[in-house]
Amino acid sequence: MQKISAAVQPFRGTHFDYGVQQGEWLKQTHYMQNRNYEWIKRRPKFDLDYDETKQLYMHFAPHIWEEIMGLQESLEITDRDVLLNLAHYRISPRDSGCSVYMDDDIFIRNYDYHPNTYDGMYKLFQPEHGYAHIGPASRVTGRMDGMNEHGLVMAYNFMNRKQPFDGFTCFIIGRFILELCSTADEAAALLKELPHRGGFSYIIQDRGNHSFIAETSARGMEFREAQICTNHYEKLAHENRRYLVDSKERLDILQDIHSTSREELLTRFTDPAHGLFVDNYKSWAGTIHTSIYDRKNLKTGIRLGGEGHMHEFDFAAWLDGTDITETKLNGKIDTDLSFTSADWQLKTKI
Repeated sequence: MQKISAAVQPFRGTHFDYGVQQGEWLKQTHYMQNRNYEWIKRRPKFDLDYDETKQLYMHFAPHIWEEIMGLQESLEITDRDVLLNLAHYRISPRDSGCSVYMDDDIFIRNYDYHPNTYDGMYKLFQPEHGYAHIGPASRVTGRMDGMNEHGLVMAYNFMNRKQPFDGFTCFIIGRFILELCSTADEAAALLKELPHRGGFSYIIQDRGNHSFIAETSARGMEFREAQICTNHYEKLAHENRRYLVDSKERLDILQDIHSTSREELLTRFTDPAHGLFVDNYKSWAGTIHTSIYDRKNLKTGIRLGGEGHMHEFDFAAWLDGTDITETKLNGKIDTDLSFTSADWQLKTKI
C-alpha cells in the first residue's frame, strides 16, 4: 500500500486566468514531465490539426479555449503540446472499467483506470461564462465525473476502442456537459451535436431526476433509460468488445441494489468484498476513486483508493462565497504506480 493524494483547487474568475493559474499549479508538479515521457514511450497514433481543433472549440466552447490559451501562456509550451495534452481532440484512450448507480437521491460511481494517467486534482470552478462545477480533473482541462451549479451530474464509462474517428475525447466532453448544460435534455442535445472520438457511455442525471444513458461511438448513438451502467452497450451491442465477463458481473451486482441508504451504497462501492471495488491497476482497471453526488442539496463526496475517508464538499456553500478549507484529498492504494502529478522517480512505500 502507498499513500496517495489529490490537490483541491478552487477558482473563481475568467477562463483565461483559470488557465494561467492551472499552469502555475502544474509547474509545482511533475505532471508535464511525466506526460511527455508517456508520449515518448507510446507514440500517438493520430493526427493533430490546430485550426480544426480551434474551430470546433469556437463553435462549442470558446471560453474553454481561452482557458487552454491561458495554460499555454503559463506553461510556455508549443501548439503541438497544447493539442496533445490539453485540447483532447483526436486521442484514443485505453481500456478501463467503471461502475455507476443512481436513484432519486444519490448518484455514485467508481472510477477504474491506470494510476499513471490520473491527474490527482479535484477542481471547483466558478467561471464568468458558463456553469460552475465540481469534480475530479482528467488531463487538466477535462472532467471524469462531476456536478454543476444546477445539480446536473455527469459520469462516463469506457465501452470500446473500435475504429475511432476524428472527434473529442470523453475527458473534454464531460467538461462540456458540466459547463454548458443545466438539464438532462440540454446534455442530450449537446451529445448529439458533438463529434465523438471513441466508444463511451455518458450517464446523466439532473436535479429534477431526469436521467439517461447515452451510448456513443464514432459511428452512432443511442439513448436508453437505466439506473446502472458498467462497460458494455445494451443498444449498440454490435459495438461491444469480445470480453465482457467483468462488466456483466459488476452489472449483476448493481442490479441487486434496491432502496438502500447512502451508507450502504458507499459500503457496496468501496468494500472489495462486494465486487465493485477492484485492484487491477496494472491492467488499467483498478478503482482509483469513488464519487458520490447529492444533486438536490448540491453536496459531493470523494474517496481516493481503497482506504481512507470520504472527503465531503458543500458545493452550494462554496457557490455562495464560503471558502474551501480542505486543500488535499488523502487515501491509500494497493500498487506502486503513481499519479501523473507525482515524481515517478520516487516511490514511497508504507
